[in-house]
Amino acid sequence: MRISLLCSDERHPVNKYLHSWMVRRQSTHQIELVRKKSELSGGDILFLISCSEIVDADDRSAYRASLVLHASDLPRGRGWSPHIWQIIEGAEEITLSLLEAEDRVDSGRIWRKIKFPVPKHALWNEINERLFTAEIELIDFAVQEYSSINPVEQDASIEPTYYPRRSPAESKIDPKQSIASQFDKLRVCDPHRFPAFFELHGKKYKIILEATND
Repeated sequence: MRISLLCSDERHPVNKYLHSWMVRRQSTHQIELVRKKSELSGGDILFLISCSEIVDADDRSAYRASLVLHASDLPRGRGWSPHIWQIIEGAEEITLSLLEAEDRVDSGRIWRKIKFPVPKHALWNEINERLFTAEIELIDFAVQEYSSINPVEQDASIEPTYYPRRSPAESKIDPKQSIASQFDKLRVCDPHRFPAFFELHGKKYKIILEATND
């Protein structure tokens, strides 16, 4: 099977999981990992994973199936960085959806949904491990069950909700508020790409949050 993985950011932490999956599956499938849709070579399945480009119908026509991994219980939570927004809102469990890519954002038919817990103490790297492990599980499911899948439409009785794109400014912490009140916001900040920070006395300070073994 010819499989393409499109992940726009080479610095994204999911890449380690994608590379590991490719190594395990390269003996049975022809797999490519690309950063831009212009690099896609076509094939059987295209997986869009943390993809920031619009992959339209013409792009998708080069594949038998084009699939998105989206961390929300669709049709709720369409849009950007859904698991981050949900954790900030207090979620302790995330639904990961595997769906068909369509021109209308996150509106495609569902192939499968799985859930994973997010403990209140879990930090960004622990959250990522749970999320990316679930994403690899769904990638394997799609590849193994491809010929027998019966996709289902998203529940039309549920009003879709949408999350906006996050920016580095979303990682700003208020030094006048307690740590406890901002802990969910602190713990989802990637210290390498989007570190938490606060401003005080005319200076900007980066926050690194790590758990200890005490």
